[in-house]
Order: sequence, then structure tokens, then C-alpha cells
Amino acid sequence: MDAPLTLLGQNLLSPMLLAFCLGIAAQRLGSDLRLPEPVHQGLTIYLLLAIGMKGGVALSASSLSDVVLPLVTSVVIGVVIPLWCYPVLRRIGKFEPADAAAVAAHYGSVSAVTFVAGLAWLEGAGIAVEGFMPALLAVMEAPGIAVAVLLGRRAMGGGAGFGALAAEVLAGKSILLLMGGLLIGALTGERGYAPVSPFFASGFAGALTLFLLDMGVTAARRFGDLRRVGPFLLGFAIIAPLLNGVLGAFAGRAAGLSEGGIAMLAILAASASYIAAPAAVRLALPEANPAFALTAALAVTFPFNLALGLPLYAALARALAGGG
Repeated sequence: MDAPLTLLGQNLLSPMLLAFCLGIAAQRLGSDLRLPEPVHQGLTIYLLLAIGMKGGVALSASSLSDVVLPLVTSVVIGVVIPLWCYPVLRRIGKFEPADAAAVAAHYGSVSAVTFVAGLAWLEGAGIAVEGFMPALLAVMEAPGIAVAVLLGRRAMGGGAGFGALAAEVLAGKSILLLMGGLLIGALTGERGYAPVSPFFASGFAGALTLFLLDMGVTAARRFGDLRRVGPFLLGFAIIAPLLNGVLGAFAGRAAGLSEGGIAMLAILAASASYIAAPAAVRLALPEANPAFALTAALAVTFPFNLALGLPLYAALARALAGGG
């Protein structure tokens, strides 16, 4: 009965979340605390490559029959999310087509940082997760962006071609590192991964804590934009991840995932991209105001998921898996 409160308490006291809160506090207090850009970039590369390699190693030991249905399910989720987000933003929120499509693209895609934080948190809570989950993260990056851009362009006409858009998304750092890491891990397997495992596995939690400290500073800098996005988008930035998380959880249950897998798919569905989506939207929808989508995703949805979403999605996964 008290499982959700227990999970919430564990999350609120985790070093990763506390480091994120420290970054927010430092920015609000006027501190000059900020990781140098090369360090930030290095941590990003490390985290994405580490999670990709770990997933590739697990993927090499998985049978094709275990992976196909979750992969297809993940793509379907990526397509469905912008299909409901876009009309809600247009008809209820009264957003222009470009802005509605931009926001839908951010929520249709996924956040690698939220995924990494969720994976680390679940592992810390002793909840096992299927090793091929990074593959689901990789395939969910692009479909939501493509669908949202298609909806926006259909309403406006013109814009960048989908060939250029696909090149922009696929060549992005997040997908390239994830897919490259998956390939390296799948080709080398457990034996090849063993020599580098101490570096990529043992240092993972510490690197993530530093990264989230810097992300707290970045998110706090966006708080000033909250007045520009309006009350509707603020509400959307909280309600949308909850609805998408429920969608991901039930889809994960239908795909036969474990409790941890259900939770991770819910976390992925609930997350909003602020790496791949902004780059693709900037190319395909130059008319869109970047403050709307980026502020909602980074200043509202990301902290909400980190502080409250993770234990909520985990509790739902436990209930669906029959564990509570």
C-alpha cells in the first residue's frame, strides 16, 4: 500500500536528484557554478556510449524473438504520442501549427538523460531491467519527430525535406553514440566488454551525478521562460508525461516485458527530448518558437519526471506486473 511513497522517498533522497537540486539552487542563488563545456560534452559522450555498450552486450545474449515485439511496440508509441499531442495543442491550446508540431516532436521523441537516470534509479532499487532497453531508446528517438513534423508541414506547406530531416536526426550525437555503442557491445559480447567494464560500469553513477548537477543549472536558467509559455503549456508539460507514461506501461505489459522493462518503457514514453528534437525541429520547422517546446521539456517535464515521475511509473509497473 505504501510502496509508491517508499519509492518516492528513495528517489527524493538519491544523490542524483539531490545533485540536480543543488544545480538549481546554485543558479537561483547567483552562483557561477557550471561544468566547463568540454566536461559536459565528455560526460554526455561517456553516458550515452556506456549505456549503448551495456545494451549491446545484453542484446548479443538475447534471442530475436524476445526483442522484436518490444522494438515494434516502442516505434508504435513514438508514432502515437504526437498524434494526440498535436491536435490537443492546436485545438485546445490554440498554438500555431509550427509551435504545436515542435512541442509534439519534443514529447514524441525521448530523453536519453531521463532514460539513464531511470535505469540507474531502478538498478539502485534492485529492480531488474531487460538488457536490450537501450535499443528501445534508440528506435524511439526519430518516429515521433517525423510524425510531428509531417503534421505541422501538412498544415503549413513547404519546409525541409524528410531526407535532410532524417540525416539530421540520425547523425545527431545521441543516436550515433547509442547505436554505435549497441553495435560495439553486440559485436564484442561479454568477453570483449570485460576489460572496459570497470571504467564504463563502475564510474557510471558518479558521472551521472555530475551530469545532473550541470543539468540542474541549465534547467534553472529556463525558469525565467515559464512566464512566456503560459498556463496551458505548463499544465500540458505535467499531464502529458503522466498520460504517456501510462501508455508506455500498458504497452510494455502487452509486449511481455518484466516489471523493470515496463517501468523503463513508461519512463521513455513519459520523457521529452531536448537534444535530438531541438536540432531536428530547427531544421524542419524554422518558424517555431524554440522557447515553447524547450522550456516545457527541460524546465518542467524533466524535473517533474526526475523527482516524481520515476517512482510513479515504477509503482504502476509493479501493479501491472502483479508485484503489488
